[in-house]
Amino acid sequence: MKINRDRQVNLPTVILTILRVLVGWHFLYEGLSKLAYPGWSSAAYLMESKWLFSGFFHWIIFNPTALAVTDFLNIWGLILIGLGLFVGLFTRLASISGILMLLLYYIANPPFVESSIPSQGQYFFVNLNLIESGILLVFALLKKDYLWSLDRLFKVVFQRQKEKIFPQKENHKNHESGINTRRELIKNLASIPILGIAFFGMAKRYSWLSFEENNLEKIDATTRATVMSAKIRDISELKGKVPKGKIKHVEMSRIIPGGNLVAGFAHARDLIYVSNMIKNYFTDEKVIETLWLYEACGINTTIMRTDEQSIRILEKYKKRGGKIQWLAQTYPQNDDFANIQMAIDAGAVGAFVMGGIADELVYENRLEYLAKPIEFIRSQGLIAGTAGHAIQVPMACVENGIESDFFMKTFHHDKYWSAHPSENRNEFMHDLNHSILDRNQFHDNIWCASSEDVAAFFKNCKTPWIGYKVLAAGAISPEDGFKYAFENGTDFICVGMFDFQVIPNANIVYNILNSNLNRERSWFA
Repeated sequence: MKINRDRQVNLPTVILTILRVLVGWHFLYEGLSKLAYPGWSSAAYLMESKWLFSGFFHWIIFNPTALAVTDFLNIWGLILIGLGLFVGLFTRLASISGILMLLLYYIANPPFVESSIPSQGQYFFVNLNLIESGILLVFALLKKDYLWSLDRLFKVVFQRQKEKIFPQKENHKNHESGINTRRELIKNLASIPILGIAFFGMAKRYSWLSFEENNLEKIDATTRATVMSAKIRDISELKGKVPKGKIKHVEMSRIIPGGNLVAGFAHARDLIYVSNMIKNYFTDEKVIETLWLYEACGINTTIMRTDEQSIRILEKYKKRGGKIQWLAQTYPQNDDFANIQMAIDAGAVGAFVMGGIADELVYENRLEYLAKPIEFIRSQGLIAGTAGHAIQVPMACVENGIESDFFMKTFHHDKYWSAHPSENRNEFMHDLNHSILDRNQFHDNIWCASSEDVAAFFKNCKTPWIGYKVLAAGAISPEDGFKYAFENGTDFICVGMFDFQVIPNANIVYNILNSNLNRERSWFA
C-alpha cells in the first residue's frame, strides 16, 4: 500500500514552526510596546553600557539625531523582524537581522557586567539575548520551504505557475489535489489569524488609542532596551552636558554631587528616620547607577567621604569602566594624615579638610593643624583646599598665608520660612554646639549666617570657590539656589542629589550658565 507522505505530519517542522512564531511574537511585542509609549527611548539602556563600544553607545545619547535614528531602528526593527518571524515572511533575512540586533543588545549590556537594567535568563555569559540568537541562527540556516510559512506558500505558488508555463513533459500530472492545495494554504497561513487575535488582545489590554503613563507598569518586557523608568523619560530631555571649569590642572564640572546622601547622611532637622531611609535607598548598586547618570550628564567630578564604604563603591564603579574623578572629604587629626593618605591611595584628584574640623581649628586658633594637611595634600600632587561653615575659615587662610587651591564655603540666602532667626545666628554653631537643646540657639536648618558677608569676601578673593549647602539642605528650590550661588560668585556648586534629581539639576545648571548672569565676580576656575 502506498503511503501518501503529503498527509503525514512532520513533527520537527511543527515544533520549529511554533518556536519561530513564539520568538517572532517576543520581538513584535517589545517593538509594539515601545511604539505604544511615546516617551520611550533607548538612552537609559545605552547609558548603562560598560563593555565593548561603550564610548560609542554613550556618544549616541548626546547626539539627538543619532539617538532618534537609534530609537526608530529599535522600534521598527523589532516590529518588522517580529512580523517576519511570526508569519514566516523573509524568514532568513528576519533571522539574520534579529541576530545582529540581539548581539548589539548583548554587547551593550552583557550578563557578566553588573547593571541596573533588569534581565531575564542571566547565567554569567548566557542570557535570553544569546539564547534567542542561537535559535535564530537555526532558522537562518534552514531551507526556505522547511517550515510552514508565507515563504513556503509563495514558493509553492511560484513553482505551480512555472510548471504551467514550462511543463516538464506532455503527460505531466499535478501531484497535489485541490484538497491538498487547500491544506497547504491553511498550514502556511495559520499564524495570520493567531496574530490578529494576539494583536487585538494586546491593543485592548493597553488601550493604545488612549495610552497613558498609568499603563506604564503593565509593560513587562524587560529583556532588552525596553526599560521605561523616570530616568529614560528624563535623559532624552537633557539640554546638554554640564559646563566645566578648571582648578590648576584638574577640569571639573560646574556642579559637583556631594557625598552625604551616598553615605546615608542628611540634614533632616528633627526627622530622625530620614538618614535610615537614605541608607536603605542608596545601596551599592544604586550609588553606581547614580554615578553612571552623572557621567551621562557631563558631570565628571563628585565629592565622596574618605571611608571604607565610599572607596569600596568607587573601586567597583571603576572596575566597570567608570571615569568620574573624586574630591575627597578628609578628616586629619593633628599630625595624623592617615585618612588623607587613604584618599590618595584610592585615586582622589583632590582633597580638602572637612568643614566641621576646619571650623573647630579656626575657632580654637590652631591654624597650624589646618595648614599642615593642606600642605601635605599639595605635596602629593593633588589639588588641596578646606571647607568651612564659618566665613572665618577662608578668611583665616588668606590672612595667615595658608595656600589653598580652592575654598569650599557654605552659601545660600535665608529667604525660606524655616531659616534660623538672624538675631540668634552664630557662625560657629553648626558643628560646635550640637549639645545645645535650646531651639533658639541651635537650628539644623541654616548653614550660611550671612550670605552678604560671604559674597563680599569672595568678591575680592581670587581663590576658586566651591559653594556647598546652596539649597539649604532642600529648603530652597534648585532654580533659585543655583542661580543665587552663581550670580554671587561661586565657581562651582556642590549639591547632594538623588538619581531622579540629577538630570533636572543638570538642565538647570546648563540653562543658568548659558544665560546672561548678573555676576560681578570674575570666574577663577
